[in-house]
Amino acid sequence: MTTTETKPRRPHTPARSRRLPWWITLPAALAMTMVLVLIAGQLRLLPGLDDLFGSETKDRSGPAVLKSLRDMSRYEGAAGSYQVVVDLEKDAKFLPDAIRGTRTLFVGSGTVTAYVDLGALEEDNVRVDKDRTTATLTLPHARLAKATLDPDRSYTVSKQRGLLDRLGDLFSDNPAGEQAVNKLAVRHIGDAAEDSGLTARAERNTTGMLEGLLTSLGFEKVTVRYK
Repeated sequence: MTTTETKPRRPHTPARSRRLPWWITLPAALAMTMVLVLIAGQLRLLPGLDDLFGSETKDRSGPAVLKSLRDMSRYEGAAGSYQVVVDLEKDAKFLPDAIRGTRTLFVGSGTVTAYVDLGALEEDNVRVDKDRTTATLTLPHARLAKATLDPDRSYTVSKQRGLLDRLGDLFSDNPAGEQAVNKLAVRHIGDAAEDSGLTARAERNTTGMLEGLLTSLGFEKVTVRYK
């Protein structure tokens, strides 16, 4: 009679989980760290982070392209410099400002010119007597040109953004928001120019310029009228 020996069974141990190779986990960890650092920088959680990751500005703009040419035939009789403070706030419905919303305080400085269009004059607008001693000119009223912002004197005082807006700025710029502030500043500067009597000043200066010019040409009496 033969007997068989049975070996004792080893206790069952769960299989050890396989770990990812270091060349996969290391880049992933570095990428996650960079994302957290960028988020902290946008949220201003780490002071001095801007000095650590300094930026360098390079101008790679191409040459200017000529689109059109125009002959100007208007006399700019006056120009005004204006400054306006723009307080633009955008809120989201059903969300607090800390989560979604922006508020921008912007100081805009610009100029507006008032001009008289001399290019549309016809023969009936200029009358001279036979002796060439009296001249009568009928001109259109002065008009305001579009206001232009001065980038050297315009600046953003403060810009408050909600958490979602800050996170969105990590992946894209917000040129639409800056454009909205600039347009609002231009509109307010234009309104201020209309209320400041700039066109009336331009007409007085245009009248003085034409009277001096025609008097130097031998005219004794010069009359300038506006439609």
